[in-house]
Amino acid sequence: MKRDLIFIGGIIQGSSRDCSLYPQDYRKRLKELLKHYFPSHEIYDPVSNHPRCAEYTDEEAKKTFLYHIDLVKHAFLLVAFIPEASMGTAIEMWEAYKSNVPVWSITPMKHNWVVRITSSKVFKDLDELEAFLKAGGSKWIEKGS
Repeated sequence: MKRDLIFIGGIIQGSSRDCSLYPQDYRKRLKELLKHYFPSHEIYDPVSNHPRCAEYTDEEAKKTFLYHIDLVKHAFLLVAFIPEASMGTAIEMWEAYKSNVPVWSITPMKHNWVVRITSSKVFKDLDELEAFLKAGGSKWIEKGS
């Protein structure tokens, strides 16, 4: 059963070789946009719920990751912010795609296979997503993707 949940996927560690995180400031603007255009939906941000995730033990990481995959598979929409490759986000995108959950990708990597195969919509940046939503794009998803 699909939930009225919009899952914010996106780069957290990227290619970091330690516990450092990619800057997460994009999440605030993305949450504000989604709350404005989808007021009746729950917006789930993994980093807000797990701010120290990079420091988790293997068991905590596995439990959290599998929980997030389950959320994605039953979501209304996955919005993936991927300015560069993100292994976790790619898996979320694939699982959403396999579960017929629309995937909106925000990325300059429009030629990337995972982006091309799994995305219902691709936006080059947050400004393009915002313009789409201002033009009535939130109604577009109600029609099937």
